[in-house]
Amino acid sequence: MTQHERTVMAFDDQGREYMIDIFSSARELSELQHAGATGDTPLFRTHDGHDVTYLGNGEFMVMVPGEEGGVTVRTDDSEFV
Repeated sequence: MTQHERTVMAFDDQGREYMIDIFSSARELSELQHAGATGDTPLFRTHDGHDVTYLGNGEFMVMVPGEEGGVTVRTDDSEFV
């Protein structure tokens, strides 16, 4: 089950704003693997539905159609800096 955790704002070199939604999911393991919920790595997407990869140090790569290799954006959100 995937659920929205929060949203962060990030900006590219030209000052354009990107709203990045952070989703988390929990999955049930079989009883053979110690039953219970476990957390997966978060999933990142823009409000527009574009794939996002967290690069580290407050940087994300947004895969925007027409941009070869994606667009690097930065946030000053304390969780990612």
